[in-house]
Amino acid sequence: MLSSDHQNLAPGFLNSLVWIIFLGAIGLIGGNIIGSIVVPDHDWVADTVSDLAAGRYEIIQDISLYGFAATLTALALACAHLHNGSARWSLLTFALVLLALCVVIIGARNEYGDGDNDGIVIHIYVVYALGILFAAAFALMAVEGARIAPFMVPLSWVCLILWAIGAPVFFMLSTAFDGAWERGLGVITVVWALGFAFALRQFARKNSADA
Repeated sequence: MLSSDHQNLAPGFLNSLVWIIFLGAIGLIGGNIIGSIVVPDHDWVADTVSDLAAGRYEIIQDISLYGFAATLTALALACAHLHNGSARWSLLTFALVLLALCVVIIGARNEYGDGDNDGIVIHIYVVYALGILFAAAFALMAVEGARIAPFMVPLSWVCLILWAIGAPVFFMLSTAFDGAWERGLGVITVVWALGFAFALRQFARKNSADA
């Protein structure tokens, strides 16, 4: 039987969101790999993702960023659908929505990589927001993840610890290595998103069978 806070669970809706999460997360990695190959003289160790999202071939990285924004939006929709009324689930949902917005802004505003500083430069502030919001999302899921799948608790704790260590270090690194480090941080977010998607898939199947 479904628990009292999931009486209106829609497994088909959750499964649709799982596909969006999966495709957007894989697309982020794929876009980065393709962009790194296509962009002339791109050094994936020294050059950041921002360098790929500006210039002649910016569309490749931009599309992958928008795809990941769709992943984060789908995660937010899933959280809203599974909401049990707790404040922590509200915070998690809002954090994911804001993360999606931040990723869209990063993809849409080409004020990095190509040295464009016209107008109000907000890129660095959006990056700070990403750091804080991902840490919050990992922490909230580490506390609440057992509602969806037990493995989300240790996965979220590991992601939180790695993020809490890795994100501040990124700003202190030499530009000779920050590209590779930034990609490592990106992998943390992708692994967490894919783990969340797998948890949602299991949850939808279990509650569909129990209904």
